Amino acid sequence: MSQTVTNHNQLSFNFPGLRKKEIVADFSGGIITSDAGGMLLRQVDCGLDMTGKVAAAFTDKRDQGFVEHSVDNMLRQITYGICLGYEDLNDHDILRRDPALAAMVGHNDPAGKERRRKRDIGKALASSHTLGRLELGVREVEKPSRYQKIFCDFNKLEKVLTDLSLDLLEREGEPERIIIDIDSTDDPLHGRQEGGRFHAYYDCSCYTPLYFFINDHLIVAELRTISPDAAHGVIPHLERIVPILKKRFPKAEILLRGDSGFCRNEIMDWCEENEIYYLLGMAKNNRLNATISSEMAVAKGMYMASEEPSRVFTEFYYTTKNGSWNGKRRRIIAKAEYLEKGANPRFVVTNYPDDRYEARELYEDIYCARGEMENRIKEQQLCLFADRTSSHYMRVNQLRLWFASIAYIMMDAIRTLGLKGTKMSRSLCSTIRLKLFKIGAIVRVSVRRVYLAMSSAYPYQLLYDRVHQNLIEAFT
Repeated sequence: MSQTVTNHNQLSFNFPGLRKKEIVADFSGGIITSDAGGMLLRQVDCGLDMTGKVAAAFTDKRDQGFVEHSVDNMLRQITYGICLGYEDLNDHDILRRDPALAAMVGHNDPAGKERRRKRDIGKALASSHTLGRLELGVREVEKPSRYQKIFCDFNKLEKVLTDLSLDLLEREGEPERIIIDIDSTDDPLHGRQEGGRFHAYYDCSCYTPLYFFINDHLIVAELRTISPDAAHGVIPHLERIVPILKKRFPKAEILLRGDSGFCRNEIMDWCEENEIYYLLGMAKNNRLNATISSEMAVAKGMYMASEEPSRVFTEFYYTTKNGSWNGKRRRIIAKAEYLEKGANPRFVVTNYPDDRYEARELYEDIYCARGEMENRIKEQQLCLFADRTSSHYMRVNQLRLWFASIAYIMMDAIRTLGLKGTKMSRSLCSTIRLKLFKIGAIVRVSVRRVYLAMSSAYPYQLLYDRVHQNLIEAFT
């Protein structure tokens, strides 16, 4: 393949030919979009009024007589862009020419013919500089500056994100049990960002964001600086979320599930006081290992006989010697497992009564299922760019994390409502993007309509129709 530049500064590409025919490509096709399928985002957004509710958390102190890009539209432009795979605001300096994206966002002039400044003609959407002011104007001041006139109420926005996900959960019907999964991860930093610290375990400078999920629904995404305690900040979120859950789902049992990083007496005490069940991993120690020594011997014998991984489950009551549990005796579920590499004991602590679940069921069927949450965090980080926290200011990076969270909730809505009953009902966000959104189309804008002539060779036309019909039914 070779690349040339034409007289009009238009990139041109030559590819291996077909006998006597050469293959040449360039970007002179005109008004063609590669993201026509993203109209499903607008359908979901309008059906649930997502960005409308999010925009209510922002205060716009610009002179509205001169405003061409409302906060609602800028939020849609950023979050739709993330869903479509455009992680950087700089991408919008080209994307702003796309009338299909402008129509998704809700711009009344998708072709950009009525822009006030001549240099903006044909560019309906906001530039990266305008969108950047939405990100950077997060700290309210007494007198807005020239570039800082849009402010965000973080508490209100955090509540809106929780409510949006709980709305999706509510559409699935009254659950018998609500499992709140909690976990943290690393967000590596490559500069001197505010709040960045070196983390010995991850061997890098990073943030440690905290996530709460219920099923696949994102409830909390808090950007945290490194704390001596991985469980820092959990209880304030529980105090905010649990009363909402009890009000919305009064008949549902609530279970808090997490790994050993969240096995803290304060958290367990709070759950017991508020009638919440917990199932938390527990770090092994010599006392715990000694307690299951006989079970481990049995597991080792089974392994020696079969040369297959073997496990034996048991349970007992335990309290700490140093008084960190205030003398409380709690139920411990133990897995005595023997593998090729040797003994592999594991422990979890719970306040479920003895007669509710057997040890094996609690560990294998309920506790181990928390691994699915880690896949959702990977979707956030890898598919929706939640780790793009390159601003110097931590509050700006928190807002970027929430923009990625809004994008996740939109994709989750398409997965929950649109893909319900299809083979893609459990698909990753990246798969949804590739198979549903990335559709080439010719865009025609007239006085009466915006017409997208999508590719006739698109292989998932029946699936797209099914998703579209599912969303119509969901919002009628």
